[in-house]
Amino acid sequence: MRLPSSAHTSRPWRIHEIAGDFRLEDVWSLPTPGGPDDLARLVDQFANGEGGPMTTSPVTRFLFATRWKLGALLGWDRPDGGLGARVPTLRDRLPADLRDGLRGPDLRSVPFTSVYQLPDEWAAEMANRTVHGLMHIGWVETAPGSGAYHARMAVLVKPNGPFGHLYMAAIKPFRYLGVYPALLRGIGRGWQAGAAARR
Repeated sequence: MRLPSSAHTSRPWRIHEIAGDFRLEDVWSLPTPGGPDDLARLVDQFANGEGGPMTTSPVTRFLFATRWKLGALLGWDRPDGGLGARVPTLRDRLPADLRDGLRGPDLRSVPFTSVYQLPDEWAAEMANRTVHGLMHIGWVETAPGSGAYHARMAVLVKPNGPFGHLYMAAIKPFRYLGVYPALLRGIGRGWQAGAAARR
């Protein structure tokens, strides 16, 4: 379920300290019911490619494959346009406690590199010639005092000039109609499968 921006901006997340120049694009509630200490399990699920973007619907896989093909043809994803080349990694901005703490795993199925991981939040970034993007996963109590928790995913971006803004506008319908619905379903299926396996 899509949430208002305030569902992310009103929380005291550490990401606000390091990504103030990024634009908040989307906030989503993820179908991941759990307890107070379950964020690490969700991060592992993402890192192992279970319920992530490349393990969802055929339509989503087709959209991603098309994007990677276009990127290869047009040079959007060359190493000189990514992290450490076109843009510095957000790890360079981290305060000492985050820099010295748990970094978290990188994703296998899509080119996201982990920035930091805490018990209640995790951030991963990617960059190419179109955009510097950030995925933030926060672990929140579903209702005050309930003891039940779930994840919220925020997508933050810094487009690369006018072309980056045009690119983000062009892919918006595909994100809302194809990518996000399938991604949320895949995350939910992966989460339920993991819960069943532990039982």
